[in-house]
Amino acid sequence: MEQSHFGDHRHGNICRWSDHPFGRLIHVALGPETYDTPAAGPAKDRRLFVYNGGFLTQRRVRRILQLSGYALHLGLPRDGDSVAIWGNSPTAHRGLRVAEKYAAPIVRVEDTLLRSLHPGRAGEPPLGLMIDTKGVHFDPAVPSDLEELLTTHPLDDTALLNRARGAIARLAETHLTKYTAFDLDTPAPDPGYVLVIDQTLGDASVTACGADRGRFMEMLVFAQEEHPGARVIIKTHPETLAGYRKGYFGPEDANSRITLMADPISPWKLFEGAVGVYTVSSQMGFEAIFAGHKPRVFGQPFYTGWGLTSDEFPVPRRQRSLTRPQLFAAAMILYPKWYDPFRDRLGTLEDAIEALAAQTRSWREDHAGWTASAMRMWKRKPLQGFFGQYKPVTFEDDPAKARQTGTPWMVWAGKAQVGHADAISVEDGFLRSNGLGAELVPPLSLVCDDLGIYYDPSRPSRLEKWIEQRATLRPDQQIRARKLIERLTEEGLSKYNLAAAAPDLSGLREGRRILVPGQVEDDASIRTGTDHVRTNRALLETVRAANPDAVILYKPHPDVEAGLRTGTTDADALTDLTLTQVDPIALLAHVDEVWTMTSLLGFEALLRGLPVTTLGAPFYAGWGLTADKGDVPPRRRAEPTLEGLVHASLIDYPRYRDPVSGLPCPVEVIVQRLATGTVPRPGPANRLLSKLQGVFATQAHLWRRS
Repeated sequence: MEQSHFGDHRHGNICRWSDHPFGRLIHVALGPETYDTPAAGPAKDRRLFVYNGGFLTQRRVRRILQLSGYALHLGLPRDGDSVAIWGNSPTAHRGLRVAEKYAAPIVRVEDTLLRSLHPGRAGEPPLGLMIDTKGVHFDPAVPSDLEELLTTHPLDDTALLNRARGAIARLAETHLTKYTAFDLDTPAPDPGYVLVIDQTLGDASVTACGADRGRFMEMLVFAQEEHPGARVIIKTHPETLAGYRKGYFGPEDANSRITLMADPISPWKLFEGAVGVYTVSSQMGFEAIFAGHKPRVFGQPFYTGWGLTSDEFPVPRRQRSLTRPQLFAAAMILYPKWYDPFRDRLGTLEDAIEALAAQTRSWREDHAGWTASAMRMWKRKPLQGFFGQYKPVTFEDDPAKARQTGTPWMVWAGKAQVGHADAISVEDGFLRSNGLGAELVPPLSLVCDDLGIYYDPSRPSRLEKWIEQRATLRPDQQIRARKLIERLTEEGLSKYNLAAAAPDLSGLREGRRILVPGQVEDDASIRTGTDHVRTNRALLETVRAANPDAVILYKPHPDVEAGLRTGTTDADALTDLTLTQVDPIALLAHVDEVWTMTSLLGFEALLRGLPVTTLGAPFYAGWGLTADKGDVPPRRRAEPTLEGLVHASLIDYPRYRDPVSGLPCPVEVIVQRLATGTVPRPGPANRLLSKLQGVFATQAHLWRRS
């Protein structure tokens, strides 16, 4: 059997191929583990021969190449085959020699400019790949596919450029860059400095344009001479901070005017206070363009030569003038192959941004660890899944001991007491699950509120701040929220997504139909969000008194119907029909309006274009979208559109966790999981425990009333 070996023996990674009766197999040894994978993809895929073990050991890289139409092979190429190499890496010479000998085309592969939390050397898979058949994007010696796009593509499609503008704004808003593991509360220097960007020693984009330490020192001199008197901040590279590689600058280059900034910090924050940006070929120079700068460039990266940079070493063949959105559209939308980790397919730039934004938010909020109080036992596992990915959540109910841990502190909002006043409140989100929380179904979304909690109008909440901020939406935000509304309504999705029968409304008399959703009477939203109408009986009496001729349909709360919570009432004398065991969302298509105390069904009715009257002060009241008869806080003065309310409530405020991959995810993934039913369901033990919990809760409620 013919065999060949290659790989990195220092890290225990060895790859070999062997001929086999069923086809060529690649044997990949990852330390002590070995697995076999077919070397060839579908027959239609282009055969791509590789001589770098990373192509085989990195599953995400293999998958993106496969989805892009390439089948990885070992051995020697034939006519029509190509050779893949990783950029200008130290192992590239292997593939280059083979390609030259067998006259095979070269396909160069590199990470995308949005990659992961940490540098690739930390082991995280990339969000996408740059696959180039002409050159490599950072090497000016030969025009790359990216340069050809920038040179010849019209880049005049309005929809494309609008996508670029929206994506630029989203990156700045979420502080995303190639590596995103930095705290947003890291302070930036006082404004008025010159920003000089360091890179890793021997970086391929530096050597490709013939630069060395002398070039970096020349750049530093120019930065001082062109900005006399200004402070100079040298920003070190993330890989230097992590200890993977050295940079071109070191402590010896600092003095009273020059400061070496080693703290991980958002590039977007640094750009805000800079009066000038200097780089050789760093990606930060590319990002500086979209922060409004015209960076001074001392190398020849792909983003120079288009009229958006001041170039010390121009590339003569680049003569076209581009706008910022045009440059961004080519480099970030048209050129890369983005991967959707939730659907295992090639995706869009927007998919990649939202995947990285969700992961980054999780890291920034969770990496220091959490201490949690007032969390029932069954909730602890889901909470670990949401908040314990980087450091396990510690559960401590004693407030004094919880504070002493020194980590961020959370409390379940509905169980919070006076001693928890300084803790962050946690609650279920508005797209929760397939099944009731009272049945102990784990949540797909949770909200963390550092100001209050959304259902308590007695004080501001973080959701209120988001709603105020979304009173004005960018075009991309408007489109995203509208698509979300359309998908939710098309799929009939709601908070609990209960499998229930369609309503039978045959035999009802003619008239204006009002749906009245019942609520759990000891629910926190009733205790804090209503003044006069606090029971289902009082709710029905108020609705009937205000609408004596209307057809009133009463839908008891699912938790109450299931016997899990309190709130039963005799509604027959006040309603035309009491509807049990039916889908409340399906009811919305058969009514003219909704009256409620604080029910989320009022919000879901707004999504479907129905008039809503509130008798309490739910989070969606007071913004001009509902008729409010309760005491709504006067501080709610913003006037968002429905899309603005939805963006704040379903996109900005909650955190989501994909039940399939276990990863933090954007809302659209949860919508798809709910629509397709790929979410966890409670087992018999959960249902029994929830029933017992409901019995005890009912007895406690009756005891309090007596």
